[in-house]
Amino acid sequence: MTPATAPDGFAGLGIAPKLLTILQRLHFSTPTPIQQRAIPIAASGKDIIGVAQTGTGKTLAFGLPVIQCLAKMPGVQALIVLPTRELTQQVDETLQQVGTQVGLRTAMIIGGESMHLQLQRLRRKPHVIIATPGRLLDHMKQKTITLQAVKIVVLDEADRMFDMGFAPQLHQILKHVPTPHQTMLFSATMPAPIVQLATSYMELPLRVEVAPAGTTAAGVEQEMIIVQKTDKATVVEKLLRECSGRVLVFSRTKHGAKRICASLRDSGYKVAEIHSNRSLAQRRAAMAGFKTGKHQILVATDIAARGIDVTDIALVINYDLPDNPEDYVHRIGRTGRAGKTGKAISLATPDQRVDIRRIERLIQRNLPLTKLTEFAPEKIVYKSSQRRRRGGSGGFHQRRRR
Repeated sequence: MTPATAPDGFAGLGIAPKLLTILQRLHFSTPTPIQQRAIPIAASGKDIIGVAQTGTGKTLAFGLPVIQCLAKMPGVQALIVLPTRELTQQVDETLQQVGTQVGLRTAMIIGGESMHLQLQRLRRKPHVIIATPGRLLDHMKQKTITLQAVKIVVLDEADRMFDMGFAPQLHQILKHVPTPHQTMLFSATMPAPIVQLATSYMELPLRVEVAPAGTTAAGVEQEMIIVQKTDKATVVEKLLRECSGRVLVFSRTKHGAKRICASLRDSGYKVAEIHSNRSLAQRRAAMAGFKTGKHQILVATDIAARGIDVTDIALVINYDLPDNPEDYVHRIGRTGRAGKTGKAISLATPDQRVDIRRIERLIQRNLPLTKLTEFAPEKIVYKSSQRRRRGGSGGFHQRRRR
């Protein structure tokens, strides 16, 4: 029987009894597809490339094998590299949730945080170093971190790291990891540069793909609204009045996020913001407030697209379309998580037809289009548009009023 069809949950994946007890206590009973397929391979020590859409449980897919393997190899370390502070914190929290009960020590190494605090963590001889590329290299240059004990390397959200320009840093880091070692690479998409990285530093990696690259979560209802740029703010406020749950609003720029947040706050909404102009403490406070319900709305740039792990976000609003189509997948993947349903609404201006087509080509489906046809401060009426039968998603046109 293959791991993908194992009927015994995590017990059928070769997880140690002590870890199984912890998972049961944490109410993790049914592994996700990526966990079912990746855990047995990773636990055997083989190199692995995991491709799965966002929100599918990749952290435990590599986290459980890492914890189990380290328990069998005293004196060795694992290194997990991620693109953003938020993702680093999220992975650290997940590993501690499971591993602290078996004595696992972690050290989170990120920019924007005190080097002194990070040195204290490193002095405790962590089993796992969880880091962003830039700050990790800073420590390596200052010789406060050595990778000589590293026997397991995990590159998580690899495509995002390449998008953010971290490719040179990743190559530099991997050159300092002694061989032999196990490498696990996880990503939602698999562009050619990442494949080249894998062939350079991995030994006969096994590829596990549970969904085609660009696949969006099944539980997310998607809609694209064609609207003039000057009308976006009012459209968003109407959408918010119709939603009582948590809402995540994405802006393309940090200045836009700040402006949107200020406008919504002036309108009486409980809102917080996350972008690169916010300090680490401010970003953590905003995330904590969003998780606990102190803030109903979180306004973010793409820095948070893959770093928000909240299972009950009801609505994602793309105030601006992302620069990269791949980021559309990651943004809307913040809703409809853990088997729940959600909605994602994107606002596009009439001149963004090419951007819409690029997104549709990536996700391999036509997005429902709604065109704003009538506007007033207290009344917004939408008329559904239809696609031309010929030409695919090439043109937008309104239904004739009756």
